[in-house]
Amino acid sequence: MTDTHPTGPAGQTVLHVLGARPNFPKAAPVVRALAEAGVAQEIVHTGQHYDALMSDVFFADLGLPEPVANLAVGSGTHARQTAALLTGLEEVITERRPALVVVYGDVNSTLAAVLVCAKLGVPTAHVEAGLRSFDRGMPEEVNRVVVDALADLLFATSPDALSHLANEGVAPEKAHLVGNPMIDSLFSALPKLDPAPVVARLGLPERYAVATLHRPGNVDSLDTARELVSAVLKVAEQVPVVVPLHPRGRERLAEAGLVPSERLSIIEPLGYVDFLSLVRGAALVVTDSGGVQEETTMLEVPCLTVRPNTERPITISHGTNRLVTPATLPAAAEKALAEGARTPSGELPPLWDGRSGARIAGVIARWLADGSR
Repeated sequence: MTDTHPTGPAGQTVLHVLGARPNFPKAAPVVRALAEAGVAQEIVHTGQHYDALMSDVFFADLGLPEPVANLAVGSGTHARQTAALLTGLEEVITERRPALVVVYGDVNSTLAAVLVCAKLGVPTAHVEAGLRSFDRGMPEEVNRVVVDALADLLFATSPDALSHLANEGVAPEKAHLVGNPMIDSLFSALPKLDPAPVVARLGLPERYAVATLHRPGNVDSLDTARELVSAVLKVAEQVPVVVPLHPRGRERLAEAGLVPSERLSIIEPLGYVDFLSLVRGAALVVTDSGGVQEETTMLEVPCLTVRPNTERPITISHGTNRLVTPATLPAAAEKALAEGARTPSGELPPLWDGRSGARIAGVIARWLADGSR
């Protein structure tokens, strides 16, 4: 485990707020690099993802230290979950009084932490700032816009994200293009990503597809869920599909007809290494997850994202990702299975080189040394 309490100036502790599965691989490289820079750190786990397979195993897989607090807020409506997060985080941040709170991504834990800090006068840094789908119907998009408006340091993963921040009036000195720390975690994990043991354990054939589906726009409406399930079943006629099923939307997808069959395997969520091993060996990935779009780009696996838009367009211009609808998914899957992975630019996005955590840590260390608050 990484030591979160190396020598550091008094009152200079950095507090990381993590709440959901996508946060952990983004945070791990930053935590590691700050520790190497001698910065004292603590982690708060909000428990937004409370299932052990959605959070605890990620701490172990990524070498993250034990949190100083677990708020165990669990699930609920956006209002109830955010209210519980605000109350719990206010207490923790008031008690710990960190010099800086670092938040990740676009989940409700991220939004709540920044709101609490803005009211308490505690500076914040947002890792993965500036991503925009321009679809305010996505709860995550609302979170992104509010968080970036309030954060003091903004770390962008791609040039387009940096442009979005500038267009929204963010002062240039606040925003930093650092690359993608999630890709740092993937680089570190690559030697351990062996599909064979996972495929054997799950009883999958040599050629298979992976599907991850949980976005509200896909699963909250029964009619929409039925369209999506019908499309996935048509993909399963072309290639066996395995679905690590997110707790969110599980009942609705089952009601819509997503049930196990000879061509469709439904499994519990996997740990970080096991999931990426499964993805690495896949002939195709079908998803509505943001992080999976990035991971498939790095692993050069064809990815079909069932959404009308993406806040990660660089995974299309520099990666293997394509946007589809349920209606176009079966034909797009047939094409992707025939062609394999194709990256239009022929290269990974800029600064996706495994050094993003170090860049972020460098900016934070300088900021702390300058007393910039």
